[in-house]
Amino acid sequence: MTADVHAHTSYSDGSGIPLMVDAAEAAGLDAVGFADHCSLSEAWRDERLLWNRNFDRTHERRREALAVAADRTDLTLYDAVEMDYEPELAPAIGDFLAAADFDYAIGSVHYVAGKQAFPFESFDDASDAERRAFVDDYYDAIVSLVGSGLFDVLAHVDLVENHPALSGLTTAAHRDRVAAACADSRTVPEINAGRAGDRGEFDLFHPTDPFAEAFRDRGVRFVVGTDSHDPEDFADRVPRLERYLDETGIEPLPVESLLGDPPTATE
Repeated sequence: MTADVHAHTSYSDGSGIPLMVDAAEAAGLDAVGFADHCSLSEAWRDERLLWNRNFDRTHERRREALAVAADRTDLTLYDAVEMDYEPELAPAIGDFLAAADFDYAIGSVHYVAGKQAFPFESFDDASDAERRAFVDDYYDAIVSLVGSGLFDVLAHVDLVENHPALSGLTTAAHRDRVAAACADSRTVPEINAGRAGDRGEFDLFHPTDPFAEAFRDRGVRFVVGTDSHDPEDFADRVPRLERYLDETGIEPLPVESLLGDPPTATE
Protein backbone atom coordinates (compact mmCIF):
# COMPACT_ATOMS: atom_id res chain seq x y z
CA MET A 1 0.00 0.00 0.00
CA THR A 2 1.59 3.25 -1.08
CA ALA A 3 -0.87 5.85 0.16
CA ASP A 4 -3.30 6.47 3.01
CA VAL A 5 -6.19 8.78 2.23
CA HIS A 6 -7.55 9.06 5.76
CA ALA A 7 -5.52 10.05 8.80
CA HIS A 8 -5.99 12.68 11.48
CA THR A 9 -3.65 14.90 13.41
CA SER A 10 -3.83 14.84 17.20
CA TYR A 11 -5.16 18.38 17.15
CA SER A 12 -6.84 19.98 14.18
CA ASP A 13 -4.42 22.92 14.24
CA GLY A 14 -1.69 20.57 13.02
CA SER A 15 0.30 20.10 16.20
CA GLY A 16 0.28 16.31 15.84
CA ILE A 17 1.70 16.25 12.30
CA PRO A 18 5.41 15.47 12.99
CA LEU A 19 4.64 12.32 14.99
CA MET A 20 2.08 11.16 12.44
CA VAL A 21 4.50 11.71 9.55
CA ASP A 22 7.27 9.78 11.31
CA ALA A 23 4.91 6.88 11.97
CA ALA A 24 3.60 6.86 8.40
CA GLU A 25 7.18 6.75 7.10
CA ALA A 26 8.02 3.88 9.46
CA ALA A 27 4.97 1.97 8.19
CA GLY A 28 6.32 2.17 4.65
CA LEU A 29 3.87 4.67 3.19
CA ASP A 30 4.93 7.15 0.55
CA ALA A 31 1.89 9.42 0.86
CA VAL A 32 -0.63 10.26 3.54
CA GLY A 33 -3.70 12.47 3.53
CA PHE A 34 -4.55 14.37 6.68
CA ALA A 35 -8.33 14.52 6.90
CA ASP A 36 -9.19 16.08 10.24
CA HIS A 37 -12.76 16.03 11.49
CA CYS A 38 -14.98 18.99 10.72
CA SER A 39 -18.61 19.66 11.60
CA LEU A 40 -20.77 22.70 10.90
CA SER A 41 -23.67 21.43 13.00
CA GLU A 42 -24.96 23.73 15.74
CA ALA A 43 -27.13 20.89 17.04
CA TRP A 44 -23.93 18.98 17.88
CA ARG A 45 -21.93 22.00 19.04
CA ASP A 46 -21.01 20.40 22.37
CA GLU A 47 -19.66 17.34 20.58
CA ARG A 48 -17.67 19.56 18.26
CA LEU A 49 -16.00 21.18 21.25
CA LEU A 50 -15.41 17.97 23.18
CA TRP A 51 -13.97 16.07 20.19
CA ASN A 52 -12.14 18.99 18.62
CA ARG A 53 -14.24 19.01 15.44
CA ASN A 54 -13.92 22.74 14.94
CA PHE A 55 -11.70 22.34 11.92
CA ASP A 56 -13.61 25.05 10.06
CA ARG A 57 -11.82 27.48 12.40
CA THR A 58 -8.37 25.90 12.38
CA HIS A 59 -7.81 24.41 8.91
CA GLU A 60 -5.64 27.31 7.72
CA ARG A 61 -3.26 26.79 10.66
CA ARG A 62 -3.00 23.10 9.88
CA ARG A 63 -2.37 23.89 6.22
CA GLU A 64 0.59 26.03 7.22
CA ALA A 65 1.88 23.23 9.45
CA LEU A 66 1.54 20.72 6.60
CA ALA A 67 3.60 22.96 4.34
CA VAL A 68 6.38 23.07 6.92
CA ALA A 69 6.22 19.30 7.47
CA ALA A 70 6.28 18.61 3.72
CA ASP A 71 9.67 20.29 3.47
CA ARG A 72 11.06 17.89 6.08
CA THR A 73 9.90 14.55 4.68
CA ASP A 74 9.99 12.57 1.46
CA LEU A 75 6.33 11.64 1.94
CA THR A 76 3.68 13.35 -0.12
CA LEU A 77 1.29 15.06 2.29
CA TYR A 78 -2.26 15.88 1.27
CA ASP A 79 -4.37 18.63 2.81
CA ALA A 80 -7.78 16.99 3.22
CA VAL A 81 -10.84 17.04 5.48
CA GLU A 82 -13.34 14.57 6.91
CA MET A 83 -16.64 16.43 6.93
CA ASP A 84 -19.66 15.45 9.01
CA TYR A 85 -22.57 15.37 6.60
CA GLU A 86 -26.16 16.16 7.44
CA PRO A 87 -28.48 16.72 4.45
CA GLU A 88 -29.86 20.01 5.71
CA LEU A 89 -26.33 21.41 5.97
CA ALA A 90 -25.36 20.61 2.37
CA PRO A 91 -25.44 24.26 1.17
CA ALA A 92 -23.25 25.44 4.06
CA ILE A 93 -20.87 22.50 3.57
CA GLY A 94 -20.60 23.29 -0.13
CA ASP A 95 -19.74 26.91 0.60
CA PHE A 96 -17.10 25.91 3.14
CA LEU A 97 -15.46 23.31 0.90
CA ALA A 98 -15.42 25.68 -2.07
CA ALA A 99 -13.74 28.39 0.00
CA ALA A 100 -11.28 26.08 1.80
CA ASP A 101 -10.09 24.37 -1.41
CA PHE A 102 -8.75 21.17 0.16
CA ASP A 103 -6.87 18.64 -1.96
CA TYR A 104 -9.84 16.34 -1.44
CA ALA A 105 -12.84 16.00 0.88
CA ILE A 106 -14.06 12.90 2.72
CA GLY A 107 -17.71 12.80 3.72
CA SER A 108 -18.98 10.83 6.70
CA VAL A 109 -22.30 10.37 8.50
CA HIS A 110 -21.93 10.32 12.27
CA TYR A 111 -25.19 11.92 13.44
CA VAL A 112 -28.71 10.98 12.40
CA ALA A 113 -32.11 11.93 13.83
CA GLY A 114 -30.64 13.33 17.04
CA LYS A 115 -28.50 10.25 17.74
CA GLN A 116 -24.93 9.20 17.03
CA ALA A 117 -23.97 6.18 14.96
CA PHE A 118 -21.07 5.38 17.30
CA PRO A 119 -21.19 2.41 19.71
CA PHE A 120 -21.29 4.65 22.76
CA GLU A 121 -24.78 5.83 21.75
CA SER A 122 -27.22 3.67 23.72
CA PHE A 123 -30.19 2.11 21.96
CA ASP A 124 -31.15 0.08 25.04
CA ASP A 125 -34.57 1.71 25.28
CA ALA A 126 -35.26 1.61 21.54
CA SER A 127 -37.59 -0.96 20.04
CA ASP A 128 -36.52 -3.15 17.13
CA ALA A 129 -38.63 -0.98 14.83
CA GLU A 130 -36.93 2.17 16.10
CA ARG A 131 -33.50 0.67 15.56
CA ARG A 132 -34.39 -0.35 12.02
CA ALA A 133 -35.77 3.14 11.40
CA PHE A 134 -32.48 4.67 12.58
CA VAL A 135 -30.53 2.47 10.19
CA ASP A 136 -32.91 3.42 7.36
CA ASP A 137 -32.33 7.10 8.18
CA TYR A 138 -28.59 6.51 8.32
CA TYR A 139 -28.51 5.09 4.79
CA ASP A 140 -30.85 7.82 3.56
CA ALA A 141 -28.17 10.27 4.71
CA ILE A 142 -25.41 8.21 3.06
CA VAL A 143 -27.27 8.26 -0.27
CA SER A 144 -27.83 12.00 0.11
CA LEU A 145 -24.11 12.48 0.81
CA VAL A 146 -23.14 10.56 -2.32
CA GLY A 147 -25.68 12.40 -4.43
CA SER A 148 -24.68 15.83 -3.15
CA GLY A 149 -21.59 15.98 -5.35
CA LEU A 150 -19.66 17.59 -2.49
CA PHE A 151 -17.23 14.79 -1.64
CA ASP A 152 -14.45 12.83 -3.25
CA VAL A 153 -14.57 9.97 -0.72
CA LEU A 154 -17.33 8.25 1.25
CA ALA A 155 -15.95 7.22 4.66
CA HIS A 156 -16.78 4.00 6.56
CA VAL A 157 -20.03 3.47 4.68
CA ASP A 158 -21.55 0.89 7.05
CA LEU A 159 -20.47 2.45 10.33
CA VAL A 160 -23.68 1.20 11.96
CA GLU A 161 -22.41 -2.38 11.60
CA ASN A 162 -19.89 -1.58 14.32
CA HIS A 163 -22.67 -0.79 16.83
CA PRO A 164 -23.75 -3.80 18.91
CA ALA A 165 -27.37 -2.63 18.89
CA LEU A 166 -27.43 -1.99 15.12
CA SER A 167 -25.19 -4.70 13.71
CA GLY A 168 -27.01 -6.94 11.27
CA LEU A 169 -29.71 -4.38 10.45
CA THR A 170 -28.06 -3.34 7.17
CA THR A 171 -30.06 -5.03 4.43
CA ALA A 172 -29.33 -6.02 0.86
CA ALA A 173 -31.63 -3.17 -0.18
CA HIS A 174 -29.48 -0.68 1.74
CA ARG A 175 -26.32 -2.04 0.13
CA ASP A 176 -27.77 -2.03 -3.38
CA ARG A 177 -29.11 1.49 -3.01
CA VAL A 178 -25.79 2.91 -1.83
CA ALA A 179 -23.80 0.99 -4.44
CA ALA A 180 -26.09 2.28 -7.19
CA ALA A 181 -25.66 5.84 -5.93
CA CYS A 182 -21.86 5.51 -5.95
CA ALA A 183 -21.90 4.00 -9.43
CA ASP A 184 -23.55 7.23 -10.65
CA SER A 185 -21.38 9.60 -8.60
CA ARG A 186 -17.84 10.96 -8.51
CA THR A 187 -17.73 9.98 -4.81
CA VAL A 188 -15.56 6.90 -4.18
CA PRO A 189 -16.13 4.60 -1.18
CA GLU A 190 -13.25 3.99 1.18
CA ILE A 191 -11.93 0.72 2.55
CA ASN A 192 -11.47 1.84 6.14
CA ALA A 193 -9.30 -0.04 8.63
CA GLY A 194 -10.12 2.16 11.60
CA ARG A 195 -12.08 -0.53 13.44
CA ALA A 196 -10.28 -3.64 12.26
CA GLY A 197 -8.30 -5.66 14.73
CA ASP A 198 -9.21 -4.49 18.19
CA ARG A 199 -12.92 -4.88 18.83
CA GLY A 200 -13.61 -8.58 19.17
CA GLU A 201 -16.71 -9.58 17.26
CA PHE A 202 -16.80 -6.11 15.73
CA ASP A 203 -13.35 -6.61 14.22
CA LEU A 204 -14.54 -5.18 10.92
CA PHE A 205 -13.26 -3.40 7.89
CA HIS A 206 -15.69 -0.95 6.38
CA PRO A 207 -17.29 -1.84 4.08
CA THR A 208 -18.02 -5.31 5.41
CA ASP A 209 -17.75 -8.13 2.89
CA PRO A 210 -21.37 -8.10 1.62
CA PHE A 211 -21.19 -4.34 1.08
CA ALA A 212 -17.84 -4.59 -0.69
CA GLU A 213 -19.33 -7.18 -3.02
CA ALA A 214 -22.31 -4.92 -3.77
CA PHE A 215 -19.91 -2.19 -4.81
CA ARG A 216 -17.79 -4.53 -6.89
CA ASP A 217 -20.86 -5.96 -8.63
CA ARG A 218 -21.54 -2.44 -9.92
CA GLY A 219 -17.95 -1.77 -10.90
CA VAL A 220 -17.37 0.75 -8.11
CA ARG A 221 -13.70 1.30 -7.23
CA PHE A 222 -12.22 2.05 -3.80
CA VAL A 223 -9.58 4.11 -2.10
CA VAL A 224 -7.99 2.95 1.15
CA GLY A 225 -7.55 4.65 4.50
CA THR A 226 -6.26 3.67 7.92
CA ASP A 227 -8.40 6.27 9.73
CA SER A 228 -5.38 6.70 12.00
CA HIS A 229 -5.91 9.06 14.90
CA ASP A 230 -2.66 8.29 16.70
CA PRO A 231 0.87 7.56 15.39
CA GLU A 232 0.84 3.95 16.59
CA ASP A 233 -2.23 3.20 14.45
CA PHE A 234 -0.19 3.09 11.24
CA ALA A 235 2.00 0.15 12.29
CA ASP A 236 -1.07 -2.04 12.88
CA ARG A 237 -3.47 -0.86 10.20
CA VAL A 238 -1.20 -0.56 7.16
CA PRO A 239 -0.26 -4.28 7.21
CA ARG A 240 -3.90 -5.23 7.82
CA LEU A 241 -4.97 -3.24 4.77
CA GLU A 242 -2.20 -4.74 2.66
CA ARG A 243 -3.27 -8.27 3.63
CA TYR A 244 -6.91 -7.42 2.92
CA LEU A 245 -6.08 -6.10 -0.54
CA ASP A 246 -4.01 -9.19 -1.30
CA GLU A 247 -6.77 -11.54 -0.15
CA THR A 248 -9.57 -9.78 -2.03
CA GLY A 249 -7.64 -8.83 -5.16
CA ILE A 250 -8.89 -5.26 -4.87
CA GLU A 251 -6.72 -2.68 -6.64
CA PRO A 252 -7.43 0.68 -5.03
CA LEU A 253 -7.51 3.93 -6.92
CA PRO A 254 -4.48 6.20 -6.49
CA VAL A 255 -4.88 9.31 -4.37
CA GLU A 256 -4.14 11.39 -7.45
CA SER A 257 -7.50 10.35 -8.89
CA LEU A 258 -9.21 12.34 -6.15
CA LEU A 259 -7.51 15.61 -6.93
CA GLY A 260 -9.52 18.13 -8.89
CA ASP A 261 -11.78 21.11 -8.68
CA PRO A 262 -13.65 21.66 -5.38
CA PRO A 263 -17.45 21.96 -5.36
CA THR A 264 -18.92 25.25 -6.43
CA ALA A 265 -20.29 27.50 -3.70
CA THR A 266 -24.04 27.99 -3.63
CA GLU A 267 -25.48 31.16 -5.09
